[in-house]
Amino acid sequence: MKVAIVTGASRGIGRACAIKLASAGYTVVINYASNDAKANEVLNIIKENGGDGMLYKANVANYDEVKEMVKTVFDTYKQIDLLVNNAGIVRDEPLIGLNKENLDMCFDLNVKGYFYCAKEVALKMARKRSGVIINMSSVSGTFSLPGQTVYSATKGAVNQFTRTLAKEMGSRGIRVNAVAPGFIETDMIDTLSDEKKAEYLKNIPLRRFGNGDDIANLVVALASDSMSYITGQIITLDGGLSL
Repeated sequence: MKVAIVTGASRGIGRACAIKLASAGYTVVINYASNDAKANEVLNIIKENGGDGMLYKANVANYDEVKEMVKTVFDTYKQIDLLVNNAGIVRDEPLIGLNKENLDMCFDLNVKGYFYCAKEVALKMARKRSGVIINMSSVSGTFSLPGQTVYSATKGAVNQFTRTLAKEMGSRGIRVNAVAPGFIETDMIDTLSDEKKAEYLKNIPLRRFGNGDDIANLVVALASDSMSYITGQIITLDGGLSL
């Protein structure tokens, strides 16, 4: 048995990762912040397909809640093999219209939340000298999009955090990588007008948006023993957008 924690797993990319990891044999801890119904839906899908897991409601931007979550998971399963740091938010706005509340929210969740979860999980993984941490970054961490000064900064931080943590944890048998999606069919894309979608698609060589399974397939691969010599990498999945 292998145990995975997926943060922000009630919807979007996190949901796809949780379901795909369960199908690959992981016992999956579905972390979520607010939507009980959506989180239960993910767990039900996993169980209907023969998998197993548990729900854990916690705000990963709150260090005390993260510590309690990791402790509970470890006490329950006696191991944590994989962390997928996925919970995050996007608050697009130009710098001159910057809202301090949005700035704080983005850094608290997109950066501090990743640090908190990685620290607590790494402490458990180090005991076995084995484990994998996968951080969900974004093409915006390296590719500039107007209105994303804050979001891009948080994802740039995630990229460098990934590289540095990989160096720190390598001797302890812990691999750390990041996945950097481009435009993925999630709630954010659904809110765009048809005109805006067409505009974005023109800049994607593959002429389609990605989907959750595209990301989840890579997460499962990176977590597997077949990728045991890959660490400290930021792997972009954007259909060629950033070329």
